[in-house]
Amino acid sequence: MPSAWVHSRYERHLADAAVGGRPVRIDLSVRRLYCENPACPKRTFAEQVPGLTVRYQRRTPLLQQVVEAVGILLAGRGGARMLQIVGVGLSRCMVLSQLMRVPLPPLVTPRVLGVDDFALYGDTYGTLLVDATSRLPLTLWEGRDADQLGRWLREHPGVEVVCRDGSLAYRQGITSGAPDALQVGDRFHLWQGLSRQIQKIASAHHGCLPAALPEPEPATAGMPTAPAAPETPADRHARRLFEAVHALADTDRSISSMSRELGLDRKTVRKYARARTWQEVVRRLPRRTTALDPYLNYLQQRWDEGEHSAKVLHEELLAKGYPGHYQRVKMAVAPLRRGLPLDEPRERPPSPREAARWIITAPDHRTPHSAQCLQRLLDHCPELRRAHHLVRLFAAMLDTCDAAPLPQWLDELTTSGLPAPGGHGESSPRRPARRRPGHHNPLQLRRQRRPYHRRQAPETPHGRTRRRPPSPPPRRTDRPPPPPRRGPADPRPGMISAYENQARAS
Repeated sequence: MPSAWVHSRYERHLADAAVGGRPVRIDLSVRRLYCENPACPKRTFAEQVPGLTVRYQRRTPLLQQVVEAVGILLAGRGGARMLQIVGVGLSRCMVLSQLMRVPLPPLVTPRVLGVDDFALYGDTYGTLLVDATSRLPLTLWEGRDADQLGRWLREHPGVEVVCRDGSLAYRQGITSGAPDALQVGDRFHLWQGLSRQIQKIASAHHGCLPAALPEPEPATAGMPTAPAAPETPADRHARRLFEAVHALADTDRSISSMSRELGLDRKTVRKYARARTWQEVVRRLPRRTTALDPYLNYLQQRWDEGEHSAKVLHEELLAKGYPGHYQRVKMAVAPLRRGLPLDEPRERPPSPREAARWIITAPDHRTPHSAQCLQRLLDHCPELRRAHHLVRLFAAMLDTCDAAPLPQWLDELTTSGLPAPGGHGESSPRRPARRRPGHHNPLQLRRQRRPYHRRQAPETPHGRTRRRPPSPPPRRTDRPPPPPRRGPADPRPGMISAYENQARAS
């Protein structure tokens, strides 16, 4: 302040402070100073109390720290509600504004760096760098560029270990930016890669997946057996294909040769060759469970007692708590009118992904139903049993963070005959089966052509018009005629035609 005398007076102000972690209102008396120098930009200013007041601040430093801490933990709406409880009335927008004013911590180059991508929207991805020790994010940018990652590593030397996924771009960026850093795979990507490999193994042994279902209960002698359903044309076709494929499979022929012989796709031949019975290849979708399933036994009991009215049965079920409609009850008792049993829901065989999830899940996290299905599946398929044993050994190494048994685990994986994690299964791409010209097989399915989707015609005031091909542009008459095409008798300049060579040779 320029040299000038000032005069002051005491003023009383109400200030917010935090005493004992609770904000209170205190009565504070400070001096207000006035400068009589016309050149001074500060005409008047108040006295500041160190540690209690800050210029241009409505809250004391302690209360400001409370607001910032609540904003970091609960953000906008939750932070405003929590501050309202402790006596500080701030809106959610003000809490977010105070949160944005919090300075970021200084960037310290970590020893262990985590690199991974994340989806922004659609097919647009970004890169995230995380300190693997403190688990705090460092920076992020749009795209998965190796040059940008290498540039960041060169600007921040000191990274010793980098945890990444299997991306080739990240490997190139780390190699160029930090060649001395050790590149490792983190726990998530290791377990994710193992899960994908187990799913491939389960897909290769999909013929064993129906063994996970419980055996059907045999019908007792006292109960009447349901009449067999009539054979449909699809059943007859599947049975003929099954017999034709197995007749060739008994001669130890390859899948490709059988597909060429029968004129079928390799996938179809493989499916029929792996099936034990022709009923396995017939696609019968099981009925889904409904709200009427708990009352099927009651419906069967009332039907045996002589009550054959669907309306009366529906009213009785409503009294028992059934929330469904009358139409579902009518459809449920329709098989009983034809002398057939009730259509109970059938359990669908597990998919390869579901079987892989059973194997990957820890034993104490499995449901009783999945544990029983997995046990039946492992008892039936020795390859999946070996895969389950190796998965549990690998999970023990991850839980204990002990890599000492890893060489023994790799040796056991090699001797088991299972594909190594990270492999791609079949190395050669699958080619469609080629058909011989003129070859026809009566067992072959008629190939269904893919529907040709025509583009819709534009709308006009008179309705939708038929799309017509555009007319060719009119030919211009002002252009000179094209030069005549050069034939064998008119060779190009500088070249000798084959006819002249033949004439000279003769």
